[in-house]
Amino acid sequence: MKQSELTLIFLKAGMQTTVQDQGRAGLQHLGVPIGGALDKRSAELANYLVGNNQQTPVLEITMMGPEILFDTDALVAVTGAQFDIYIDNRIVKNEEAFHVKSGTIVRFGQLNYGCRAYMAVAGKWNAKKWKGSASPILQAAEATPDSIIKKGSKLKIESAHLNKNGTLDKNTSTPPLANKIRLKVKAGPEFENISRTAIAKFFGQGHLITQDANRMGYRLKTELTALEEKKEMISSGIIPGTVQLTSSGQPIILLNDAQTTGGYPRIVNIIAKDLDQIAQLKPGDEIWFSLE
Repeated sequence: MKQSELTLIFLKAGMQTTVQDQGRAGLQHLGVPIGGALDKRSAELANYLVGNNQQTPVLEITMMGPEILFDTDALVAVTGAQFDIYIDNRIVKNEEAFHVKSGTIVRFGQLNYGCRAYMAVAGKWNAKKWKGSASPILQAAEATPDSIIKKGSKLKIESAHLNKNGTLDKNTSTPPLANKIRLKVKAGPEFENISRTAIAKFFGQGHLITQDANRMGYRLKTELTALEEKKEMISSGIIPGTVQLTSSGQPIILLNDAQTTGGYPRIVNIIAKDLDQIAQLKPGDEIWFSLE
């Protein structure tokens, strides 16, 4: 087994490139968001392809990718959103492991489908962790200084698994890359307090994602009537996938970096296995909801 220290040197950062892992489950009662890769399935598959365990960090690359100089040989795989990916001037395939030689630049070109790609590099990542995770946390960005990638950032990896790449067979399930999807939901705690007219509208039409969309949540363009009768809301627990209605009746889908409590009515919760699909949606894409 070949073993060496690899440094990824970011010549360009991309639109939003971050180091993500499985996040920090179990700390929400302390006000700490779960965080972690928004499309966990794609992150897991990228690590599988290069022989890493599922806890190993990956790069989450959003809509516009980085340019990365590799100073040592490495084994790499990219899953999730479909970019044109180049090793120097040669294009390589998504969802397949590929070898990178020392001195090579990996560049992300045009985004063809989806929103977020995940890049795994074989080996032990040395990104600084906070409470067991390398994922950045907005409230304390200094706790994980390596995890928000900027131009000139450097990431060190103990590259040690160059011959352990896996392959995906045709039956491997991956999150669909579409601009119109249907998500299954369960009724939220305030579901019965919301007018039947608003409920019918919520399930009876598609909802467009506005430009106000990030890792904390997606605001939808639709406006519904909120509560059947006005009741004072106290701040209550929320989780990734909770859909709240603002005071104007606009739905907001909460995601991994959202705060852990909120004061808006919770109309539904998206089921966990459908959350990966949301990560691949962009502003202007459309969501339909079905009650499970």
